[in-house]
Amino acid sequence: MAADISVDTAGPSASSQSRILASISFAHLVSHLHILVLPPLFPFLKTLLDVSYIDLGLALTAFGLVSGVTQAPVGALVDRYGARAILVAGLVLGSFSFIGLSLWLTYAGLIACGVSAGLANSVYHPANYAILSDKMDPGRMGHAFSVHTFAGYLGGDIAPATMYFVAAHSSVSVALSTAGTVGLAAAALVAMTDVSSSKPRNSGSGQSTSLRAIVTPALISLTAFFTLIGLSTGGVNSFGIAALVTGYGVSAASANIALTVFLGASALGVLFGGRLVDRTDVMVPLPRLVLPPTPRRC
Repeated sequence: MAADISVDTAGPSASSQSRILASISFAHLVSHLHILVLPPLFPFLKTLLDVSYIDLGLALTAFGLVSGVTQAPVGALVDRYGARAILVAGLVLGSFSFIGLSLWLTYAGLIACGVSAGLANSVYHPANYAILSDKMDPGRMGHAFSVHTFAGYLGGDIAPATMYFVAAHSSVSVALSTAGTVGLAAAALVAMTDVSSSKPRNSGSGQSTSLRAIVTPALISLTAFFTLIGLSTGGVNSFGIAALVTGYGVSAASANIALTVFLGASALGVLFGGRLVDRTDVMVPLPRLVLPPTPRRC
């Protein structure tokens, strides 16, 4: 019996693709902005909460752990319920995490913010890439992914200077609520964007995906690659400002500028790489997993 599968052969128009790319890229910008909301505020939070940088680092640890362990379950939810609903929910949760911290500025509130914002952060890659892979023309997929990634780097790039400026000229609470408000704006934009053809996959088909089909050499290699990327840049993003201020006597403003330049250069490199991908057709073959045959019982 043939599976009930409908295929949209025409696909969205170029203008529709551009609107979708802009909306999803803005959501990715908010993702990276939210990742770097807290580190620029550490010098202020250290004084306000009377805690050490190690104590503050526990909030980032909570953020990273929760975000990491919930990526796969959230990916399953995206397949089941659709990408847009999960993405909007993540944007709203992340926004209210920082707005809530601005209203309850305590150490316990900081840890709670790290946990809830980490859960919110887990939705962006599963949801965003599901939408982009479904809606973008394969001929410009490299460009689409690079713009999406560039927007993420841009969000991280503007976070240090923006958060520090607002906190220094107003208050930490205003800086936190500002980050939350930007997230709510992104949630509204995504909710109004037509990505309805990004349907839940496997709904009603009775088909299941085996673990062997998912855990491929390509996926394992890319997972290792992104793990190393995260290890090499995560420390700079999270503690670069604190290290420059406390270890080298650099002013907080100069430290934020240094991190901004670093993230800006990374963003430009990603944007260039996307154009390069669309202009090349080079595939590096990866080894296939060959499992030994199951021995027969006599």
